[in-house]
Amino acid sequence: MSDIPLSALFAVLFVLILLSAFFSGSETALMTLNRYRLRHLVDRGHPAAARANKLLKRPDRLIGLILLGNNFVNILASSIATIIALRLGGESAIAIAAGLLTFVILIFAEVTPKTLAALHPERLAFPAATIYTPLLKICYPLVWIVNIIANGLLRALGVTQDGGDNNRLSPEELRAVVLETGAMIPPRHKKMLLSILDLERSTVEDIMIPRNEVDGINLDAPLDEVVQQLQNAHYTRLPVYEGSICNIIGTIHVRHAMHALIDGTLTKDVIRGICRKPYFIPQGAPLNRQLLNFQRSKNRIGLVVDEYGDLLGLVTLEDLLEEIVGEFTTDPADTLPDVQPQDDGSFLVDGSANIKELVRNMQWELPTDGPKTLNGLIIDYLETIPKAGTSLRLAGYPMDIIQTKGNAVKTVRFYPQHRKKESKTS
Repeated sequence: MSDIPLSALFAVLFVLILLSAFFSGSETALMTLNRYRLRHLVDRGHPAAARANKLLKRPDRLIGLILLGNNFVNILASSIATIIALRLGGESAIAIAAGLLTFVILIFAEVTPKTLAALHPERLAFPAATIYTPLLKICYPLVWIVNIIANGLLRALGVTQDGGDNNRLSPEELRAVVLETGAMIPPRHKKMLLSILDLERSTVEDIMIPRNEVDGINLDAPLDEVVQQLQNAHYTRLPVYEGSICNIIGTIHVRHAMHALIDGTLTKDVIRGICRKPYFIPQGAPLNRQLLNFQRSKNRIGLVVDEYGDLLGLVTLEDLLEEIVGEFTTDPADTLPDVQPQDDGSFLVDGSANIKELVRNMQWELPTDGPKTLNGLIIDYLETIPKAGTSLRLAGYPMDIIQTKGNAVKTVRFYPQHRKKESKTS
């Protein structure tokens, strides 16, 4: 070593510090790669991404290779720094050289490259994967020995490598990923993705048409009334019942009935014959599961029943899809026929209006974790059935009870503009 010029030793030391920076930065870059983007690039045929993905399938081998190289160059750099110190200042300079080398490695070979790699992992990870792939083959015997010893120590401590897939995301984690995408996903697509994730939080009871609002064909009615109801039907599929809506015998496609009517063969027995067997849904069925059930059963309409088998309402595939993509119509008067705007800025709202539809379409901040209808929300808040003329403030919104019918609120006058004025001044 005494014959090697100091300039050559400094050059070797400089190269070793660069190699140390490469090993440190590439380790951070490879370990912080976005696994989902990496798989996407692999599927598109990106060669460097394919090499990086192959290396990351065995992280123990990759980490063993990186640490083997990093420790080797750091120890060699320390030895050369010691030789330089002895030749420049004797034994008293060794401590100074150790301190300076520690500072240089910390700044230039650890903090700086690792920070850069964390900010731009692909820029360093893909070139590093090209280097590590052949280097792993060359150094495989050493890496294998290191891994055998390290894995043996882990097993002795009760740690196994088959602890599951750490890349799997829970629904809440996936929601956070979608929310943090920023401008990468269009707002409408982002809203649809979040709506899909919200399906498991809601049940068919949240979106169903209540039993008292279900349109159906009563076979106990005269045939002329049945024909008139079929001709004036607003829906393509209707439940068919006898006597009471709770006694449903099936569902009918109006088009099939009209074919029989045109042929002059329509009778009540024909209607019974072309009815499809009713499809019943438990009230607590999550929307995401029910969407799959509709697909499997090839049904587009389901009858919601409670634990006793009593009919609660009706839900359609269209209702469920609207939870994902939004209403299929854009006119608020069409999407919410239960809401009638008034000249003074207030709204006349039917008591049977669905709370979630009011929140989604009118942007009213009403509680959605309780009753499903406005009537239920008011009765739950007052803990009594109000009389016409009663005024109240619910969730910050002033409202007047305009009409009641039986044991339910029929019509409510809603003043959303007053709540907005109060929120601005408060």
